[in-house]
Amino acid sequence: MRAFCKMPTAASGTTSDSLTTTRAGSSGVLSDYLAHDAIGLAQLVRTREASARELLDTAIARAEATNPAINAIVLKDYDAARRRASRDDASELGDGPFAGVPYLIKDLGAQVAGLRMSMGSRHYRHFIPAEDAPVVTLARAAGLNIFGKTSTPELGQMPYTEPELFGPCRNPWSLDHTPGGSSGGAAAAVAAGIIPLAHASDGGGSIRIPASCCGLFGLKPSRGRMAGTRTPSVGELSVDHAVSRSVRDSALLLDCMTGQTQQMPYGAPGSFLGALDQPLKPLQIAYVSEPMLADTLSPEVRAALDDAAQLAQSLGHHVEPVSLGIDFAALRHAFLMLASVTTRDMVLNAEAITGRKPVRDEFEIATWAMAQIGRKIGERALPAALEEQRRITVKLDDLLSRYDVILCATLAGPPIKIGEMQPSSNERLQMRVVSAMPIEPLLQKMLAEAADKAFAWAGCTELFNLTGQPAMSVPLYWNARGLPIGVQFAAREGDEVTLLQLAAQLEKARPWFDKRPPLMPARA
Repeated sequence: MRAFCKMPTAASGTTSDSLTTTRAGSSGVLSDYLAHDAIGLAQLVRTREASARELLDTAIARAEATNPAINAIVLKDYDAARRRASRDDASELGDGPFAGVPYLIKDLGAQVAGLRMSMGSRHYRHFIPAEDAPVVTLARAAGLNIFGKTSTPELGQMPYTEPELFGPCRNPWSLDHTPGGSSGGAAAAVAAGIIPLAHASDGGGSIRIPASCCGLFGLKPSRGRMAGTRTPSVGELSVDHAVSRSVRDSALLLDCMTGQTQQMPYGAPGSFLGALDQPLKPLQIAYVSEPMLADTLSPEVRAALDDAAQLAQSLGHHVEPVSLGIDFAALRHAFLMLASVTTRDMVLNAEAITGRKPVRDEFEIATWAMAQIGRKIGERALPAALEEQRRITVKLDDLLSRYDVILCATLAGPPIKIGEMQPSSNERLQMRVVSAMPIEPLLQKMLAEAADKAFAWAGCTELFNLTGQPAMSVPLYWNARGLPIGVQFAAREGDEVTLLQLAAQLEKARPWFDKRPPLMPARA
């Protein structure tokens, strides 16, 4: 058994540390697990330098060592994954480009046949789908070996991951801080070195926010680009993809999820992965320092943005300060109305999914209150919200006809502390009263106050869910306390290639693959 080869420097850097895990049933070792992204691990399986079972055992060992601290994995399916990986030829995993690589699915929307899909909710905790969602089917076809599910806030409502059902998920860079949300469990698991990439989804920033908090790469693809799930998403805000330690993993997974790997050899010219090897022309980059739905950007975020702008200029791109010229009050209202109707569908119409009538005590009070807002206000406001979504999209399309890429903040500040944004006791009481007596002025007041609180930190990502443009958070900056602060780039709808090429260029110029939080130790 040879030690793992290093991940190519040109892709994401290398590391000399190793994780040693006892091989099942033998005294051998599997070393240098953390030195590889998913592409590197799959290559070891293809060349028989490692087996799918050894990779899985290493991932499980890392999960068992770190999950008690971070609470990222809320459902384990170890035995089924071991069966898939233990056959001599691992034929059940197929010959896809990620064959043998361990994988985790976010416990929201992405149904896995036979596995509970709780979505962080007491109502859904007994729901067991009978079939895989399309995004799961494609993950299996790519050879990814699903061995568990990751935590999410209830129904993906919040930009932090603290569901009452499972308790808070914690950031491997600092256990007192959030990994973000709603794909917080996915990001925490990747940042802790359990796996090199994990399934995630994004309806308002839920890939990019946790990527920023956890020092990872997170790409939200264009609207309609990916095979998705079967859960409601009014206004088509949500899209599935992943968080990852390397750009090339994200590119190859995008190929797998869009059928590219079925049409051509993976990595071929014309594929997303193949595009990473193509030269990137100098880009016209619009530098936006507006806080969008947030009140203001923290000095640390402004420093991260200035640093990214200078780095882009040093790489030959033209960076120009620009104002988006968007009515952010109208944007905020439209987004909240669309989100409230989606919540109404998932709460008050939950019987259509679970076969059980929803009751108040099975949902967190903030979620139940949002569903009432969707029922009383969102339904009526929906046509106007959809029209505002169209107007904002036209406005941004016009800007992106003059610029290749927008550079802006992912979050208004560094990761917040666990519990910092939870409703206070007075706010919870207000939500209970308003939910019991859903009077419209009280609902409006409650919504405004809750939105102010959430958007003050996480108000920079929703724009690109409304408009459908691809957007990514890139881990280029860490503050003085050692917490990651991602920066966001967006491009024209359908132009993920430019974003991925830019990300790969930034990754090469400012490698982040070596950066490891305290909970990514050399040995487990």
